[in-house]
Amino acid sequence: MSMASVAADPAAIFAALGDRTRLALLLALSREGPRSIASLSAHARMTRQAVTKHLRVLERAQLVRSERAGRERCFVCRTEPLGAARDYLDAVSVQWDDALARLAGHVEEE
Repeated sequence: MSMASVAADPAAIFAALGDRTRLALLLALSREGPRSIASLSAHARMTRQAVTKHLRVLERAQLVRSERAGRERCFVCRTEPLGAARDYLDAVSVQWDDALARLAGHVEEE
């Protein structure tokens, strides 16, 4: 798979995943399913507003989506962008493997 085929912006995905709080929120959503901001912030060491801010970053990176559940907003983990990020890393890995093989070939020739 080529890097151009990644639907979501890989830079936004990796930037969103580069924060421990957002990783913890994503993990909670993937393990426990849809959760409200109140539920996610109940055991957090931060305000509801801070949790909301982190969820918005995850939402912009398409890693979560929000759904209306009565008077609350629930957030759901989206796995597709994580698969796209994995495909991106696999493509980069193949490029590095090819480059290292070429380098090894040049070194062995000399």
